Amino acid sequence: MKTACKRMITQQVSEILRIEIEDGDLYPGTKIPTDTELAEMFGVQKQIVRTAIEVLVKEGLLKYISDKEVYVLGHKIERNMEKLEGFTQTMVDRNMKPSFRIVSKYLRMAGNLYGNMFGIKPEEPIFYIKRMCYADGDSISLEELYIPHYLIPKMEGIDLSVFSVYEVYEMYGIHLAEAEQTLDLVRPSLNDAKLLGIDAGTPVMLFQSLTYDTDGRAIEFNRNYVRGDKCNFNVQFSDKR
Repeated sequence: MKTACKRMITQQVSEILRIEIEDGDLYPGTKIPTDTELAEMFGVQKQIVRTAIEVLVKEGLLKYISDKEVYVLGHKIERNMEKLEGFTQTMVDRNMKPSFRIVSKYLRMAGNLYGNMFGIKPEEPIFYIKRMCYADGDSISLEELYIPHYLIPKMEGIDLSVFSVYEVYEMYGIHLAEAEQTLDLVRPSLNDAKLLGIDAGTPVMLFQSLTYDTDGRAIEFNRNYVRGDKCNFNVQFSDKR
């Protein structure tokens, strides 16, 4: 079989599987037929099926569990970088159930970096919160939050698995106004990769934001490691000349 013909057939097999995933015939979390079974179904060589599957793995629609087991991941969650909304509201808007697991939560000194960021003295305390974020039980991201103590002095006693951070801000009369945001591609530490449920060395999206309230105060620095196979960020541009 010529190379061009193989490529065309591979694309056709990928497209058929993609349509079945998008139409819901192949459900997220389910195992697809083996490459031998798919080859028989499509009447093609197993290598063509394997290549077609690899295309969908790279797109984040499928995931290898072992050489013979491939599972459906389904659609990625879209997060809008233009809107100031937390993880909880993002998931609720997409009819998904958000949940959290606190990894660590404690007071620490701001130090020079965060002292300058929040406009406080280096020896003043800030809260450090590290938590796993889930949607419908699936791990989506690992968040690190830095919040000045003076803004929410009772934060230590608030259960952040019950209340979202944005709800806490509302409780304390803090109203968000704007944020400075960046998006990078990084490899998390071995421990963080384990928490995210990904293989060591797998790149993730690093979303960082410094959020300000309506009084112009920097109230939160967020460092968010997001699984690329689970989530997308989108932004819209317009020409207002």
